[in-house]
Amino acid sequence: MLSLLVMALLTLQVTVAAAADKELYQLRIYHLKDKQQEERVDAFLKEAYLPALHKLGLQKIGVFKPIGNDTAVDRRIMVLVPFKSYSQLLSVTDRLEQDKSFESNSQYWTAAYNNPPYTRLEVVQIQSMSDKLQLQEPPLKGPRAERVYELRSYESSNEKIHMNKVQMFVQGNEIGLFKRLGFNGVFYGRVIAGSHMPNLMYMTSFENKAARDEHWKTFGSDPEWKKLSALPEYQNNVSKNQQMFLYPVAYSDY
Repeated sequence: MLSLLVMALLTLQVTVAAAADKELYQLRIYHLKDKQQEERVDAFLKEAYLPALHKLGLQKIGVFKPIGNDTAVDRRIMVLVPFKSYSQLLSVTDRLEQDKSFESNSQYWTAAYNNPPYTRLEVVQIQSMSDKLQLQEPPLKGPRAERVYELRSYESSNEKIHMNKVQMFVQGNEIGLFKRLGFNGVFYGRVIAGSHMPNLMYMTSFENKAARDEHWKTFGSDPEWKKLSALPEYQNNVSKNQQMFLYPVAYSDY
């Protein structure tokens, strides 16, 4: 009995250590009803939120808007914040909520209940799929307004099938295929808390829409992908696939 307990504790330690080596990504999605709300959130993020995160040692904060955001019924601003650990996430969250510099931001932080800066704030918590995968700043050189960041999510029918899709990405080397074909992956992760689960999400990046389309055309005809996608063990592991095309705002870190 004692040996079984020792083995269980050792297994738990290994599991915790492995989780500690994986990065965490918080995706904050601001849902906005009009241009005025969009401007208020933009100002808060640019003048207060990102500077506060930078002071706390967090870099590579990505801020994006969907392409065609201006004409959308549900405007959005999406903020991707990387954390090294759960403890850092909790510590930073607590310190931000007590940040006195936010008090001067009357359009956002101290806005009245009947004059909110957004209609809803959605938060998705993501964990990197592997300790070898870290958030990458893509080496894009073209104009920011032309860049395309593609955010994809793959929902599965249940948790076991979701793990099969994760295995396809990691052990099946789908991520390696993306890297070989120059998709400029920003992150690859599993959603561990959000409104659409079980789910994995990843973000790739391109100089422009034409480059994005050409990359996916090459991907679809690649022999490695055709072989991987035809394997019996990886069939029917996605029940819903969503994609969103984004561009980085001027004050985004990348």
